[in-house]
Amino acid sequence: MSLRGGDPAEIGGYPLEARLGSGGMGTVFLARTSSGRPVAIKLIHQQFAGDDEFRIRFRQEVAAARRVSGAFTAAVVDAATEAEQPWMATTYIEGHTLAQHIAEKGPLGGAELRKLAIGLAEALRDIHRVGVVHRDLKPSNVVLSPEGPRVIDFGISRAVDQQTLTMTGRVIGTPPFMSPEQLQTPRGVGPRSDVFSLGTLLVYAATGHGPFDADSPYLTAYQVVHEEPSLGAVPAALRVVVETCLDKEPEGRPSADELLVLLRDLPAELGGTSTNGAGTGRTRDMVTEHHLETRATPAPTGPTAAPAGPDAASTGTRIGRRMRGRWRPVLAAAVAVAAIGGGAAALKAAGSGGDGKGDGDRGSRVATPDAVLPDGFQPWRRTVPSGGEGIPDELRCLTRGDALFCGGGGVVATRVSARDGSRVWTAKSPGVPVQGMHLVGATDDTVLGYRFAAQDAPQDPPSEVVAIDADNGRELWSVPSGAQSTAVTGRTRDAVVIGSAVVTVDSSDSRFEARDARGGDVTWTTPFPAGERCAPVPVGTRLLAMCATDAELDASEVRHPTLHTLDRASGELGGPIEVDGPAVPVGAADGRLVLLQEHVEGAVPVGYDGVVRVDPASRKVTYSRLAKTYEGTPGMADGTVYVSGQTGLVTALDSATGRKKWSRQTSVEGASGPVAGTGALYFSSATGRVVALAPHDGRSLWTTHPQADGLTGEQGASPRVAVAGRAVIVAADGNTLFAFDAQKPPKAG
Repeated sequence: MSLRGGDPAEIGGYPLEARLGSGGMGTVFLARTSSGRPVAIKLIHQQFAGDDEFRIRFRQEVAAARRVSGAFTAAVVDAATEAEQPWMATTYIEGHTLAQHIAEKGPLGGAELRKLAIGLAEALRDIHRVGVVHRDLKPSNVVLSPEGPRVIDFGISRAVDQQTLTMTGRVIGTPPFMSPEQLQTPRGVGPRSDVFSLGTLLVYAATGHGPFDADSPYLTAYQVVHEEPSLGAVPAALRVVVETCLDKEPEGRPSADELLVLLRDLPAELGGTSTNGAGTGRTRDMVTEHHLETRATPAPTGPTAAPAGPDAASTGTRIGRRMRGRWRPVLAAAVAVAAIGGGAAALKAAGSGGDGKGDGDRGSRVATPDAVLPDGFQPWRRTVPSGGEGIPDELRCLTRGDALFCGGGGVVATRVSARDGSRVWTAKSPGVPVQGMHLVGATDDTVLGYRFAAQDAPQDPPSEVVAIDADNGRELWSVPSGAQSTAVTGRTRDAVVIGSAVVTVDSSDSRFEARDARGGDVTWTTPFPAGERCAPVPVGTRLLAMCATDAELDASEVRHPTLHTLDRASGELGGPIEVDGPAVPVGAADGRLVLLQEHVEGAVPVGYDGVVRVDPASRKVTYSRLAKTYEGTPGMADGTVYVSGQTGLVTALDSATGRKKWSRQTSVEGASGPVAGTGALYFSSATGRVVALAPHDGRSLWTTHPQADGLTGEQGASPRVAVAGRAVIVAADGNTLFAFDAQKPPKAG
């Protein structure tokens, strides 16, 4: 399509050659780099340039696009999100969209359909692995390139751990391809929403129409939420897989990794649509306005945890909700029935069992492949040098693939190979650390830690949050930090990484500051409520502020904390949610913040005697009393609260009711945890002694011997274990790190 009068001649120094398409939010042009490489430039319409809300959303699109770049998406080449008229350039993908192909040539079948299904599942896997949810999978956002299908347009995508920006008065999503939860509770959408959308795409590709197809988008949305999908024309073997994707409940659907396993097991020849289906000939393009439609579209991308019955293939009835709990092995049987009836090869029988997450719904999802060790892994032990003399250090670590990032004490952060323990880089902290303040967190390309000023450098900030390039250890930026959250929350967490941002408390302990984790640019600041001091508390994709009055803090007796929702896009504080305290936040379950109420004798906390759940959406607070007072270090994993006593007793408590699930006496005194691995929970002490417990009943799987001469008296410590596949990495006293195979733990002693 030629350029039109009024179109610019160039954008950002890229000469334009053609107009590729236009939609409600922008226009896409074909351009060239100076080396002659074709790129697609998405130019946002002028009327949106002055809309602050839209600019935030466009910045999120570019950030998501940069995270996701891979073989099945298109890489971001350049962008200017703050330009007078924002734009983004991506790799140009040659080819028709799936919508255009179906409209011109009709539905796909056989090997072509199977190739599309596998390619889209691989794309979703890559997207989800870097923590992004696409949220707008539809036929016009899939380009059929010569190299295979490419997923494009991350215009309403978001990070899994990032709150959704919902634009008032604008259609966000395309109803025929949206999940029920996206239509009902868009702020809570997760990766399995994309799996639902992929299921609708595969139906569309196979039949020419979607599983929910009405004349009105409102009626279509109603069908998505309340009615069964229309799948009669879908090839039998594929239909069984699609049904699991279209379960109304997210937990009934497979993950992208699990879906890929199922699709790869499909017979090479799926067959075409049934003769009684509506999938022949040309079909209308089910694409709403407000979305950019292009023949060769930009793919925003960028660079890092349902049942079927045997009659499903023949009856076409929905099976997701009815038999959840054992769908993977039954799915194989269902396809076997389809194979007998239709002559297709049967799926290979799939393994049974749960997903190892210990959520009480054993076997409710496709069994994940066995965890594997990093390539070339051998057990190792290393000591990380610190920045100060005689500083008693203890690190905390997190993993990103085979990379291990650790920090704490005299180390701002260090990158270590999970394979052999070799250090890539280390950034040291010269001063005396604050107990409990370790690594802040990490994004895909940036690590954030704490730095404490040396005693002979009084001009330096006492404590800072420091951003470091994950690849080379180069310092990117730093900012003074308040370092006072223990007084508010009972646990040290003055800064949190959430999505691609970091939220800190300023040095005067008077406001929150949000920055882009990579560049350090301030996106918003929010003062604390008058007469209060606060700390950030993440709750899944949400962010809360936990606050206490100056009077209570000065008296070291926080009996009446308040919680406020903290809008991640603007920093706006919601109204106060009062909590009976003292209470310590320990984690999140089902979108609710979980706290443990402290039992106080005199003015001294001596344990925990209640569970509090706070729903940020409804502002509802519920309380459950515990049968007794539990002493020790609290932690949480997969919806269960754990308290690790000083003598080695570990107790599991239901976070909703406070009911004790089990108790187990271990030989690991003063342990912190839990950290969830494949089929195990890990608890470890400062000595490096580790115990692995079965999540379901607390059965001891193994215990290791100590690795360091640490003290076990600290309470409230954060977990000391990190997991990289089957490798268990443990932090112990004296900056000791060691790693071993979970299937071959060191001998107990």
